[in-house]
Amino acid sequence: MTEELDASKTGHSDGPPLSFVAGAPLALVETGLIRAHAFAALAGLIIAASFGTVAAIKLVQPDFLSGQVWSTWGSIRANHTQGIIFGWLSNAFLSFLYFAVPRLGGRPVTSRRLGWSLFALWNFGVVLLGWVLVSVNLPNYFWAIKPLEWTEFPLAVTCVTEFCLVLMALQFIPPLARKPNNDGIYVSSWYIIGGLVFTMLAFPVGSLVPLLVPGAIGAAFSGLWIHDAVGLYVTPLVLAIAYFVFPVRTGQPIYSHFLSMIGFWLLFFSYPLNGTHHYVYSAIPMDTQRAAIAASIITGFDVILVVLNLMMSLRGQASLVRRDLPLRFVWTGVVMYLVVSLQGSLQALMPVQRYVHFTDWVIGHSHLAMLGFATFVTLGGVAHLCQRTAGCRYHHGYLNLAYWLILGGLTIMFVDLTIAGLIQGQLWIDGAPWMESVRASQPYWLVRAASAVPILLGFVAFILGTTIRDENRRVDTNRHVPLLAAPTAQASHG
Repeated sequence: MTEELDASKTGHSDGPPLSFVAGAPLALVETGLIRAHAFAALAGLIIAASFGTVAAIKLVQPDFLSGQVWSTWGSIRANHTQGIIFGWLSNAFLSFLYFAVPRLGGRPVTSRRLGWSLFALWNFGVVLLGWVLVSVNLPNYFWAIKPLEWTEFPLAVTCVTEFCLVLMALQFIPPLARKPNNDGIYVSSWYIIGGLVFTMLAFPVGSLVPLLVPGAIGAAFSGLWIHDAVGLYVTPLVLAIAYFVFPVRTGQPIYSHFLSMIGFWLLFFSYPLNGTHHYVYSAIPMDTQRAAIAASIITGFDVILVVLNLMMSLRGQASLVRRDLPLRFVWTGVVMYLVVSLQGSLQALMPVQRYVHFTDWVIGHSHLAMLGFATFVTLGGVAHLCQRTAGCRYHHGYLNLAYWLILGGLTIMFVDLTIAGLIQGQLWIDGAPWMESVRASQPYWLVRAASAVPILLGFVAFILGTTIRDENRRVDTNRHVPLLAAPTAQASHG
């Protein structure tokens, strides 16, 4: 027997309720764009993860797929990282924005035609074109791979990407920034606006300026995208998903509006300096390095506040978290957000940085951020919208299998890389020859490659879970939400 959602409690504690949860009339929702971006996201996830698997295999079998430009380790790694952020996460964010913005703003997105133009430009002018150009690596400044981390796609693709970021801002910010609906501007809206505005400004600074400014100054500018790609593009949109999904699926308010706002402003004030902590012990002035370390520590405190706010919003809901798969995905990602952020603040400190810099510890950390925090929350958001969007599918069994496979594979990978990093760091400090650290790393690199198997199987299970309908589940086991059965998007509210 199901229980109905008490919509009067959703939103922020002591604040106005989220009217769309209660079944208030919805603005037009572009379900076609939701489905298109969700499909592109899951396709991008499989392709980008496959690139990552090949890169891991080549560490233990360097001759695997050798002999071609596209199969070099550098090209494969660039296509992996760029595919994760642009092919998988960005498409998933766009899908969720088309679902959430009309509900949060009480009005449709700016333009359906703009939406389909953005879909085509992003997937063919950024993702696909970027993959192709990295694979062929043309000997031309405008078309060759850029030597910049997290923005290796060629300069031609960078220009298209920035244009698309401007279109994203035009598509989603006006419905949220105009006179708010009766709910006020909810914290998810704040994170969406902040993430889109900051990314539109930070991306060209980190992707173009380092090409024009040489040496340490260029490296300092590149830090504005190396870390801000994760902290001020991925993180705000992932937190927007978390703050949206939690109250909708639990029927409980977010614990504190005050903590929501403190978390938001601390993130955007402290995080822009963090990127320079990649260059500790470098030629960049020490005052700049110390400022980056201080900002990293402040960010750690900010994450504690955000996670506290989200976890307190789930008080008394442990049994629901176990049963409700979208909620469980998001909850798991939030827990990993705390772990990876505290780890990041710790490793920014100079004594720790001296030990782990350039080791596989950092690779484990980055995978916990992008596969753990970002991907788990985003998978929960995609499962949520698939369950509540006309024409989408939802299969509890496959999604549950996906959860455990991805979690198991990630845990093995993270523990393995962390141990490998500690061993590498100790050998380097002891002055051992470089090749000794390579030989010591081989067993761990083999485990890393093997851990990709459950992760890839988990992604496949997730795709099956969102393409096959569970015909035996006529009513959702979540106590407050009926399965989508209505013919229009307006019938599916939260």
